[in-house]
Amino acid sequence: MFFRGMFTKSDQPVTTPAELAQDIGLTYDTYTGKRVSSQRAMRLTAVFSCVRVLAESIGMLPCSLFQTTDTGKKKATGERLFKLLTLKPNGYMTPQEFWELVILSLCLRGNFYAYKVKAFNEVVELLPIDPGCVVPKLNSSWEPVYQVTFPDGSTDVLSQDDIWHVRIMTLDGLVGLNPIAYAREAISLGLATEEHGARLFGNGAVTSGVLRTDSELSDAAYARLKADFEEKHQGLGNAHRPMILEMGLDWKSMALNAEDSQFLETRKFQLEEICRLFRVPMHMVQNTDRATYSNIEELGMGFINYSLVPYLTRIEQRINIGLIKDSKQGVYYAKFNVGALLRGDMKSRFDAYATAINWGMYSPNDCLELEDRNPRPGGDVYLTPMNMTTKPSDGSKQAKTEEHKNADD
Repeated sequence: MFFRGMFTKSDQPVTTPAELAQDIGLTYDTYTGKRVSSQRAMRLTAVFSCVRVLAESIGMLPCSLFQTTDTGKKKATGERLFKLLTLKPNGYMTPQEFWELVILSLCLRGNFYAYKVKAFNEVVELLPIDPGCVVPKLNSSWEPVYQVTFPDGSTDVLSQDDIWHVRIMTLDGLVGLNPIAYAREAISLGLATEEHGARLFGNGAVTSGVLRTDSELSDAAYARLKADFEEKHQGLGNAHRPMILEMGLDWKSMALNAEDSQFLETRKFQLEEICRLFRVPMHMVQNTDRATYSNIEELGMGFINYSLVPYLTRIEQRINIGLIKDSKQGVYYAKFNVGALLRGDMKSRFDAYATAINWGMYSPNDCLELEDRNPRPGGDVYLTPMNMTTKPSDGSKQAKTEEHKNADD
């Protein structure tokens, strides 16, 4: 039970973060005996691959600031925040590096924090803060405050005016859940399986078994035999070398191979577990066992809609309420452009463009813009099919004029 340790009084006081984590069920200790932290979890290739796919996919998407107008929307290029989102989040990071760090923090910690650098009451820089150096809580007025430990060792308590906080799912509305802490057993099993494989091929003799003899070996003979066996038959470099036995020794194979002990199946299942944790399709981490030519496009669309969009929506909404001034909220908003990821093959795109142009939904220049091409003169015309034009209503002035004209005739 997650809340059991939070609402029951213990005889022993909690004095360290490790004891607190143990009480509320978020300890990094596992049944395999391995402690799983965010950095150790990244040593598992499945975790690294899933996080990398999510981070790089979102990192390459442009994020722009838009302004709503009477005729629609336009990019707010004159705003300071537009430059921050599209060109320079801070003095040492590019937008792709910044958004990748945001997703890395959300995937491995559940929270991302950044210090707001302001000029003339507008945010001009976002300086990332290690989530482990921030302790969020609600004050007596139910307002979030953040106890921050800075790189120089100093601490301070800051408000939402100074800290930009993005979080994933939360149990209390303030702190995002740590995916690594909740999936530590699955990750530790994957790490243990990987270590087992490394030890199997690194230290085990290829022809695993025992040497038997009815005779009694002296200590010197035993030591010589052991050293000779390890030197000539242990490790991958000595695989399949013939054995020369003496003194009536007999070789008895004892161990099962890795496949018979379902070692490979376990590793495959752990890959599925990690992909399930991060909601990443397996073909995105180079496993195409269940992917086919007919469903690969649908899997890609599902990755965008159900894996990326939840992160994008959280970030966009936090920009709208945390970085845009109160007086401009509702007029300006941030939006990621996922159009590049949603594109199909060239034939499908051009067929869709033709349909949109014929039905008057797009102009040729609209389609050229979607293809990152320059507009052409006269390309802003929106067509209207002749069979879809409307007849003037009976109450219109033109209809009445036609009626009088017909009556006079």
